[in-house]
Amino acid sequence: MSAQRRLDAVAGHLNQSATTTTSPGLKKILEKNPDDIVITAAVRTPLTKARKGGLKDTPTEELLIHVLKAIKDKSGIDPNVVEDVCVGNVLQPAPGYVARSAVLAAGFPVTTAANVASRFCSSGLLSIQTVASSIAIGAIEVGIAVGCESMSTNDDKPPELGPVISNHPIAKDNLQPMGWTSENVARDFNITREAQDKYATMSHNRAEKAQAQGWTDDEITPVTTQWIDPKTKEKKTITITKDDGVRPGTTYEGLSKIRSAFPHWGPTTTGGNASQVTDGAAAVLLMKRSTAEKLGQPIIAKYVKSTVVGLQPRIMGIGPSLAIPKILELTGLTKDDIDLFEINEAFSSMYVYCVEKLGLDIEKVNVRGGAIAIGHPLGATGTRQVVTALSELKRRKAKVALTSMCVGTGMGMAGVFVSEV
Repeated sequence: MSAQRRLDAVAGHLNQSATTTTSPGLKKILEKNPDDIVITAAVRTPLTKARKGGLKDTPTEELLIHVLKAIKDKSGIDPNVVEDVCVGNVLQPAPGYVARSAVLAAGFPVTTAANVASRFCSSGLLSIQTVASSIAIGAIEVGIAVGCESMSTNDDKPPELGPVISNHPIAKDNLQPMGWTSENVARDFNITREAQDKYATMSHNRAEKAQAQGWTDDEITPVTTQWIDPKTKEKKTITITKDDGVRPGTTYEGLSKIRSAFPHWGPTTTGGNASQVTDGAAAVLLMKRSTAEKLGQPIIAKYVKSTVVGLQPRIMGIGPSLAIPKILELTGLTKDDIDLFEINEAFSSMYVYCVEKLGLDIEKVNVRGGAIAIGHPLGATGTRQVVTALSELKRRKAKVALTSMCVGTGMGMAGVFVSEV
């Protein structure tokens, strides 16, 4: 065989290998069609420590106004074409009043409607699914999906329910505090304190690096707000530009010395290996590809699909281990097709379990750190994860992200997005 024929044979083999390693699902989601639901802008506020950080005195409506103005300014969209805004939220009383009022106060016309999506920690992703579904069926053409939570100004506690619930063998577990469910996961699946602290250290260190390298700068819109000094009670105007929960210099040795947060339920969950209680908001602007082209909107990503699963409430943390395989099956993707995973780190116990159960490459998971390091504003996280994933896909020149989270009361949710930047 001549040298040229050998080269041709090698080239043919490589081309064949490249073709066979591209799954049908991946090939399909990378296609571009006029009816694709696309994202043309994505932004979030800084995430700050609840009751301590820069947003502690900023109520839900003001967080919403900040992020709605930011998405409007970043996209340059004519507010008159935005037909609906869906707000993912968990804790705000009477959220419908707050959502609609904030939309109007943010400069949108009276023709822009508002609604609220609430499914605990997946509320932000549910808001994206809600807007995308409305666009897909032709109910609206342009919508904004928001996730927002002020954990400083709202209580996070379950309601008092009657004996029909408290006496039910499964339904009663919905009232278990989240720390209890974390210890259930650790106990049921033998997730050690050492493993949890190891993963938590990685989250802290990655968040520190991402912040120091400026990787998160294009995610975040600065927030100028009022802040009350807890000592002097003096009201100050401050501008917040970065996440304030990041803990530089975190080490495994340091985390291993922190006492258990819930010794009455178990010994493994601590303030260092669980998500931080946090304030913040995030938003994405959605429409069909054909609409974006007509309006001159830059397409940054495509929303592919999202799904939800249910499971035992007492081990709600393992939700992503069920939701991720389901979304992969629905889209025809394999885990190797995914360039980045964003799994909400509600607790290190569930994070360890989900990553190891699914056999995920940790170098693809939460590469900028997760909720253990930057916080988990309940209603905002599902949207915040998408903003983060799209920014990191752009930085890496990669394509496909999968976001997922466990959901209080025993559920899990997951979504798939394709970067077009």
